[in-house]
Amino acid sequence: QVYVEESGGGLVQAGGSLRLFCAASGRTSSGSTMGWFRQAPGKEREFVAAVGSSFTTVYADSVKGRFTMSRDKTKETVFLQMNSLKPEDTAIYLCAYSTTGWDTASWGQGTQVTVFS
Repeated sequence: QVYVEESGGGLVQAGGSLRLFCAASGRTSSGSTMGWFRQAPGKEREFVAAVGSSFTTVYADSVKGRFTMSRDKTKETVFLQMNSLKPEDTAIYLCAYSTTGWDTASWGQGTQVTVFS
């Protein structure tokens, strides 16, 4: 079993920055993909960014150019640097760890990000 834990959320004014952290532990694999998703009140969960085992990243169009995801050499910790935050970025941000697709991923509890104007 893989355990996932996020941290780093908070309250920030529009235009500001936050950095989220996610650590995976347990039966981790070097061939994993880790991703960030978010869910706002009354909305479906949406993809934000992901980084694969080769450190290649992919982003949702809504965050491209503002958010940067990175992964450390152990491949068990990822970061999400969020700049130029907007009120519409307000959501619970969840980290996922996957080796066989998001449907079977291990998920963290989430961390709240609130952006006020």
